[in-house]
Amino acid sequence: MPESELKRLHEGLPGGVLLVIDSAYAEYTSSEDYSAGIDIVRANKNVAMLRTFSKIYGMGGVRLGWGYFPEEVADVLNRMRSPFNVSFPAQVAGATAILDEEFIEMSQSHNNKWLAWTIEQCRSAGLVVPNSYCNFALLRFPEKPNDDTEHPHKDAKAANSFLKSRGIIVRGLSGYGLPDALRVSIGQEDEMRLVVSLLQEFME
Repeated sequence: MPESELKRLHEGLPGGVLLVIDSAYAEYTSSEDYSAGIDIVRANKNVAMLRTFSKIYGMGGVRLGWGYFPEEVADVLNRMRSPFNVSFPAQVAGATAILDEEFIEMSQSHNNKWLAWTIEQCRSAGLVVPNSYCNFALLRFPEKPNDDTEHPHKDAKAANSFLKSRGIIVRGLSGYGLPDALRVSIGQEDEMRLVVSLLQEFME
């Protein structure tokens, strides 16, 4: 979301409503009009920003994140949280990861290259794929007509089953109101080439 839209959203909220900005994918975009929310939090008493180590840092299993809050909000959260809610190894891992700028740049470069390639290849295969500013591509498949019961259809459910039969796990998005879509995370080069080749085979 552009920073101007984020500010417009905040301005339309009552002062007693807390705007929480999920900036889990902030490191993946270099768009000039994007803001992770730091300046908006700094300038207001009812805005909070959340970040995670599970995306660009590749530390999903550690279950570690951080937030930037107004002092009053941080005080409430400190009183609500359980003691020792973040283990010492997780704290050390997070503090070390933040300093590893070379790894972050490598992850950004890899994601930029293979996200763009995956989107291009999937569009060429006939899928609708919106631009992405994250570490995954959203693939939209043709929806099956309600009156078509005789012919096999290349919808998201069938694609998901096809990929699973080949050992590939992606995320179906029916629970998010997108029954025609699958989410494909960006992995290593060989993984992306495999999943794209299978999708091309499925769409033939």
